[in-house]
Formats: sequence, C-alpha cells, structure tokens
Amino acid sequence: MPKAKLRAATVGGTADAIESQFYEALQTGDIEKLMSCWADEDDIVCVHPGGPRLIGSASIRAAFEAMFANGTIAARPEHICKVESLTSAMHNVIERVALLTTDGTQEAVVVATNVYQRTAQGWRMVAHHASPGTAPTHAEAHEAPQVLH
Repeated sequence: MPKAKLRAATVGGTADAIESQFYEALQTGDIEKLMSCWADEDDIVCVHPGGPRLIGSASIRAAFEAMFANGTIAARPEHICKVESLTSAMHNVIERVALLTTDGTQEAVVVATNVYQRTAQGWRMVAHHASPGTAPTHAEAHEAPQVLH
C-alpha cells in the first residue's frame, strides 16, 4: 500500500503542541491538520474504542475521514498523565466526548493513550489508542495513587 503524503505540522516544538493540534483537528474536522500530527512511518498505529488496530497512515486517514463524514468529534482532554524523555512522550488522557444520539447530546468518557516521538520533522504522534471509559474512571483519575509499584 503506498504511503499517504503527509504535510508538515504547523506547530510542533513539543509533544504538547502536537497533542493540542490533534484535539483541535478532531473538533474542527480538519483531516489535513490531524494527519500532520502523525509521524511519517509505516508502523504508526491507531485504535478507536471497540475498533480494530489500524496500521499506517492510509488506514488511519481513512478511519478519521469516515468519522468526519458524520461530523466533527467533540473530544475534550480533561486529565493528562505524562511520561516524557528526550525523544519520546506518552500521554494518558481522560477525554470527554459529546455524542449526538436520537435522545440528544450524550457525554461519554474515553481513556486514550497518545505516544509521541521526536523525529527529523519535530515531535509527531506514533500511536493513539482509545478505549471506552466510565464515570468512576474519570473520578479515579483525580485521586492520588495509594500504592507505588
């Protein structure tokens, strides 16, 4: 499968800047901006809640294009835990997602892990894995850990 051509991100001195751009692109339905957050590598990976593992930019792009065909994605990051080093960063994010249903707008909690690498083009996303969360998961995110391991 041929690689999709990626546009350089317009912001990007940090993993935080790329993450901000990623969530902004979700909310505005900007596929070009969203894909510019991703690294230009064959083995980037994305998993949406309840979905299959998508490998490569063409598969990831197709999935987000299909999602945007139904409207933008109102995902707001609320709580972020970070592990960072000189060349990589992992952000575990509690997201609030507004879903339009037949009963009106409903809110869902999603737990996402975003992984970034410093590349020759700057910081870029190499993995996004999102799973359904629950209200207690969100509440637990604000509690201090009881046991270190």
